[in-house]
Amino acid sequence: MRLFTAILLILLVLLQHRLWFGKNSVPDYLVLKESVTRQQNANEALKQRNKLLFADTDDLKLGLEAIEERARNELGMIKENETFFRLIPKNNGQSENN
Repeated sequence: MRLFTAILLILLVLLQHRLWFGKNSVPDYLVLKESVTRQQNANEALKQRNKLLFADTDDLKLGLEAIEERARNELGMIKENETFFRLIPKNNGQSENN
């Protein structure tokens, strides 16, 4: 009976060793689980960015207002017979050198 108990104890220790320190062990599982969570969060952020880009693309395809807004803001374009005013903020009279 002692031999049988010793064999079972040795098997238990070997299995526990493999579970905690072997290939595909519990610590490896926890690292992979954390990695999957980080990747899922990154994927969710990229999905949100893609939704915004698709909405922007659809807006540019369907509406002239978006194209006009981009031309004005990014390219500085104005329409014919339109007056462009540029407002420059006034300095408080303070110089950075003083």
